[in-house]
Amino acid sequence: MSVPERRAMVERPGENLSVRRQCGLLNLARSGVYRPRPAAGADDLALMRRIDELHLKWPFYGSRRMVFELNQAGHGVNRKCVQRLMRVMGIEALVPRPGTSKAAPGHKIHPYLLRGVSITEPNHVWASDLTYIPMAHGFLYLVAIIDWATRAVLAWRLSNTMDTGFCIEALDEALARHGTPKIFNTDQGAQFTSAAFTGRLEAAGIAISMDGRGRFMDNIFIERLWRSIKYEEIHLKAYADGREARDGIGSWMNFYNHRRPHQAMNNQFPMAAWRAGTDRIDAVKTVEMPLRLDNAKALPTYQQHPQKQRQRTA
Repeated sequence: MSVPERRAMVERPGENLSVRRQCGLLNLARSGVYRPRPAAGADDLALMRRIDELHLKWPFYGSRRMVFELNQAGHGVNRKCVQRLMRVMGIEALVPRPGTSKAAPGHKIHPYLLRGVSITEPNHVWASDLTYIPMAHGFLYLVAIIDWATRAVLAWRLSNTMDTGFCIEALDEALARHGTPKIFNTDQGAQFTSAAFTGRLEAAGIAISMDGRGRFMDNIFIERLWRSIKYEEIHLKAYADGREARDGIGSWMNFYNHRRPHQAMNNQFPMAAWRAGTDRIDAVKTVEMPLRLDNAKALPTYQQHPQKQRQRTA
C-alpha cells in the first residue's frame, strides 16, 4: 500500500484512536498528515496525463521506462519525479513480484476465487477498481462496480481522495439497485481490503475474491472499461472542474450501458444483457418455487419413505 493510500486512511480527529497512534500503526510521519498536500502545478498535471496514457497503453511499464518515453518526447524529467507522480496517481507497473501475500497493516487479503470458474450469468460475479481522472486544473479518482458476465456498470463514484468512503457509497448503491452477487472481486488496494468495505460484503453473504498483486489480468474486464472510457471520453476532453467531470463521465456511462454494443455479447447493450439475464434467472426461480420446502424440514429421501423405495426398485 502506498503512502498516499495510508495517509488517506487517517481520521482527523480520530474517533477511536488519536492521530499519533494511527500514524504509528500505519508507519506514517505525523507531519505528512497535518501538512496539507501541495496543489499540483500545470507541468505536473500535463505529465500525469501523459503517464496515464502510457500506463493504459503499456501497463507493465515502471518508472524507468516511463522516464525514457517521456524524455523521448522532450519532457526532460528524472525518475524521482515520475515515481512521485505515479504514487499520487495510485498506479504501478502491473507485473508479478515476490511477497504478494503481505497484507496492508491490519487488513486481511482474500484468495482469488475466479480461476477456472465459468461466469455466464448476471449477479454471479461483480468486480470493482479505482482509476485516475485528469482534469484541466487538478485530478479526481473514479471507482466503478461492474457485472462480470454482462459488463454492465452497476454503480460509480468520483472523489478527490483515494479513501474508502466513496467506494462504500458505490457498493451500497449497487446492492440497493441490482441485488446481491455471489462473488465480489477487487484488487488488493487499501480501500477494498479495509474492514469497512469487506464487512459490507460479508454482512450481505458475498464471497470475497482478490487479485494477485500486480496481476491486472485477474480483473481484466474492469481494466478494459478504464481503457474504453479514457480513450472515448476522458482523454478527449479537459474537464474544468469536478462538476464537469461528473456530467461527462455520467453521460458516457449511460451511453456505455444503454447504447454501446458489446462484441463479446453479440452486440447487445450491457444493461439490456443484464436485465435479460436476471429476468431469465427470476423465471427459473419462479418455476422451482413450488418444489421448495419449509426451512425447518429436510428434503424427503427414499430412506425416509420405504414405500417409494420399493416402487423405485420394482
